[in-house]
Amino acid sequence: MSFQTAKLLGALALVVLLMAGSAAVTWRWQANSYGLQLAEQARLHQEDLAAISSAAAAQQRADQDKRLALEQRLAIADQSHRQELTNVQKKQDRLRDRLATADLRLSVLVDAADTASGCAVPATAATGGLVHGAPRARLDPAHAQRIVGITDDGDQGLIALAACQDWVRALGALR
Repeated sequence: MSFQTAKLLGALALVVLLMAGSAAVTWRWQANSYGLQLAEQARLHQEDLAAISSAAAAQQRADQDKRLALEQRLAIADQSHRQELTNVQKKQDRLRDRLATADLRLSVLVDAADTASGCAVPATAATGGLVHGAPRARLDPAHAQRIVGITDDGDQGLIALAACQDWVRALGALR
């Protein structure tokens, strides 16, 4: 091998070594750059996940607060309706007791002009009577008790209906 060939091979080897070194440095620089970009993306992704998680937790707390407020309003309304029902039942019990002891008598108005009914109730009060006005007929105490029972059932039904309507309104307000 001649000196020039050796010189040429040496220069060629040097060029190959410089190219390989340059490629390695470039490779490492790009890997480092891409690593930084991936780390930045991972950090941004974690921040997004944390923000989403925080928003979901805040929404859940808000929903729980709404539900708790609704439960409290419904409990108060339920207690109010229960108290109203208890008061009506006590009133009906007192009315029944008064009817049973003859402390109170129920009567109905009689249409004195109705001759077809066959009811011979005088149109005017007796001379010693205290009742003035339209003629009335007293009801049998047993019938009066049944009427009071019917009105009691009606009152309880109305109170239950009002309670149901309050529940539906409260649930509608939740949405």
